[in-house]
Amino acid sequence: MTNPVLLTPAAASDEALRHFSSKLHFETDCWDVHAALATGKPGFVLLDVRSAELYAQGHIPEATHLTHGKIVHGKLSSYPYDTLFVVYCAGPHCNGADKAAARLAALGRPVKLMIGGITGWLDEGFTLARHEAAAS
Repeated sequence: MTNPVLLTPAAASDEALRHFSSKLHFETDCWDVHAALATGKPGFVLLDVRSAELYAQGHIPEATHLTHGKIVHGKLSSYPYDTLFVVYCAGPHCNGADKAAARLAALGRPVKLMIGGITGWLDEGFTLARHEAAAS
């Protein structure tokens, strides 16, 4: 039986370094977001891009609700242009955060995606906040 892991050789170390280092410019993880939020000055705006109903059921504390479809220039006008946005959605089975990141990038805004989303957040043992349905 052929080993499926070994069918495709690993990339050369210099290629792997470029690839994995590059990903860090686009993504962050739940643990790093949690640690940054705990400082009280995370240096980014955390955007929950899920529906208002899901946001109300539970979201990351300090997250601002803005569905990916409503990410437009006017909704961001109160933020300086160099504001970093970190976006998340339900989890690895959801592409809402990718859509949000693409919209922010198209508007010239710095953005990172929090891999794992709510699923990852809960998997790490972190808690959620609950609110009435957001109006955004």
